[in-house]
Amino acid sequence: MKRIILMAVFSMAFFQGYTQHVDVDSLITVLKSELKKENSYDLTRLNRIRQLRASLLLADSNSFDLRYNLTSKIYEEYSSFKFDSAYVYVQEMIRLAEKFKKRDQLIASEIHLGYTLYFSGFYKEAFDVIGKIDTTGFSKKQWSDYLTMRARLNQSIADFDNDPFFSRGYYEQSDRDFKSAQVVVPYNEFEKTINQALLPDSLRKRNLSPDYFFNLINQQNLSPHHVAMVATHVSAAFQGRDRILFLALAAIGDIRSSTKETLAIFLLAQDLYHMNQTNDAYIFMQAAARNANFYGARNRAVQIESLLPLVAGKVIDEKQHQRDKLLIGFLIFFLVAVVLFFLLFIYRKQMLQIRASEALIKDKNRQLEDVNEKLLESAKIKEELIGLFFKTCSSYIEILEKMRHQTMHSIKLKKYNEVNDLMKDIQINKEKESLYNMLDSAFLAMFPNFIDSFNALLKKEDQIWPKSGETLNATLRIFALMRLGIHEQEAIAKILDYSVSTVYTYKTRIKSRALVPPNDFEQKIMEIKFIK
Repeated sequence: MKRIILMAVFSMAFFQGYTQHVDVDSLITVLKSELKKENSYDLTRLNRIRQLRASLLLADSNSFDLRYNLTSKIYEEYSSFKFDSAYVYVQEMIRLAEKFKKRDQLIASEIHLGYTLYFSGFYKEAFDVIGKIDTTGFSKKQWSDYLTMRARLNQSIADFDNDPFFSRGYYEQSDRDFKSAQVVVPYNEFEKTINQALLPDSLRKRNLSPDYFFNLINQQNLSPHHVAMVATHVSAAFQGRDRILFLALAAIGDIRSSTKETLAIFLLAQDLYHMNQTNDAYIFMQAAARNANFYGARNRAVQIESLLPLVAGKVIDEKQHQRDKLLIGFLIFFLVAVVLFFLLFIYRKQMLQIRASEALIKDKNRQLEDVNEKLLESAKIKEELIGLFFKTCSSYIEILEKMRHQTMHSIKLKKYNEVNDLMKDIQINKEKESLYNMLDSAFLAMFPNFIDSFNALLKKEDQIWPKSGETLNATLRIFALMRLGIHEQEAIAKILDYSVSTVYTYKTRIKSRALVPPNDFEQKIMEIKFIK
């Protein structure tokens, strides 16, 4: 029951699918799937055989009908499954018919024996069997079966010989026997329609396309075995993918009916091989070889053994070609990867060089900015000091000019005491103090944060702050001159009217008390910001 349901679903699926132009590749995929289930179908057939043999063992030995019917059923199970077992049971059928003198059953059994020998490739033995059959008083059905058997045998011998000269006579005799069988028992409507497929294109009706025949086969609710037989028969009428379609359908039917004496899967493998679908051809050719060896079909085994090495060789060549392509692809990929690696290496090296150059440029730019800032600062300081210098000089020149004029006037009048009094009025220390105050004011105008920044470098108890009324004291004035860029101790000593040792002592004392290392103190002084 389960098999019937599966077959019905299969038939409906392919009937509906093919009206929408089922892809042949889809049917090939179904066939591959069914090959994986082959063992389960075989087990189903073996279980049926086991049950029939058990029933035969229990059957009454004197009951011809019961024993003959059971033996016939076992033979039918073995006829397309296993040659040696089929041969044993058909011989038993002949023995029972002879024992009980049943002529009709004997004729049917001898025809079955002919088919059994024919399926296994024993063509001569099959001819001997049908040649001994007494055809006197044959019924129409017996004549039809006999002629059909002889026609198929002649056709198979012609195919096996595969020679234009020797095969021609067998083909002609086969054609005469098929026509005679049709005259004796005419084809039914389904058979007539199916045989239309074998007519030349000029005689075949236009609507009898591959779609039509595929549809028709699946509409008949045939058993899987009969689907395989009809589909194999129809496949001879077509070429290319249409032929592949029917052979694939037939092969599926053979697998589902657990038929080992099958031609469809071998023809399918053969056609796929010629169409360069080598991988599928090899799979199906191996399946055909298994079936032939299992059944014992010597003729089929010879055909397969002659073709299987060619298919296997082509599969190996294709796989080697694929491996070569893969190897070439890998080598190309490797070379491209190596080239890319070196390009990336060079690119990375260049990028590092560019980044190093950018960093160097940035550093140089920063240095340049610092230099420019120092130059601007130095220029501004010089501008301020030069302005102060000219202002001071012009003031002293004016004073000197006034004093010279007064002195000359007093000397002309011979008032020498007035000259003496005038010289006494000149207070050098006061003038120096005035000059220092002027310098201090100008310096603090440029560095208003100098005193705070200077003391930030010292501990609180060592900090130096100007007294009330002072701008800068002696210590601050020494480092103020240093900030203006005067670092020589002799120059500082002359400007401040100190000895060189005094200047050195001031500097050393302050550096020793600084919060920073002595060597860094002067640098910190130079970092005090100039305010425009």
